[in-house]
Amino acid sequence: MPAPRIAPSILSADFGRLRAQVEEIIGAGASVIHIDVMDGHFVPPLSMGPPVVSALRELGAMLDVHLMVERPERQVADFASAGADQITIHAEATPHVHYALAAIRDAGCKAGLALNPGTPVGALEGVELDCAVVMTVNPGWGGQAFIPTSLEKVRRVRELVGPDVDVEVDGGVDARTAGPCAEAGATLFVAGSAIFGQADPAAAYAAIAAAAGAS
Repeated sequence: MPAPRIAPSILSADFGRLRAQVEEIIGAGASVIHIDVMDGHFVPPLSMGPPVVSALRELGAMLDVHLMVERPERQVADFASAGADQITIHAEATPHVHYALAAIRDAGCKAGLALNPGTPVGALEGVELDCAVVMTVNPGWGGQAFIPTSLEKVRRVRELVGPDVDVEVDGGVDARTAGPCAEAGATLFVAGSAIFGQADPAAAYAAIAAAAGAS
């Protein structure tokens, strides 16, 4: 399976000193930065766009862009051009999942497909993926509690996608939940408030990485 990695989510960062916070967490060992994009339609909040991706592209980390937007296929080219390395869309956000994933790959990015807590695992069938994302909270808000039944869903997703695809968990991931997620088959762990919401983000990152078995 892919090596386990922690993906700190900048949604919980201090945007007044975003670059400094991202550089700090990369210095602590992070090789992936997670960027949550929300449109106010698919999920109620609004967040960031391609300029934030462009601002971080030169820092050397993999940029994992999570599109929580309706009709994400319309946004793929802009985020790919901005410097995204991986773009994840939601199975619930478009009637053209196969087309959208192909557009991501054609743009030169890795393609991810996310499932909301109420979406069956079968939504992953019949598509080519680099990453299968299990939402372990309902999307759109940081700081939510991990949904315990997500662990069984992670196991089923791992069985479905096989050993070569990343299985990402997103929501409520911290030093307590990362270990069980890893045991269930997760390899990519998104953590926002559990890192950037702490007094010492680098120490918080290290604790989650140790729990997940990430280097």
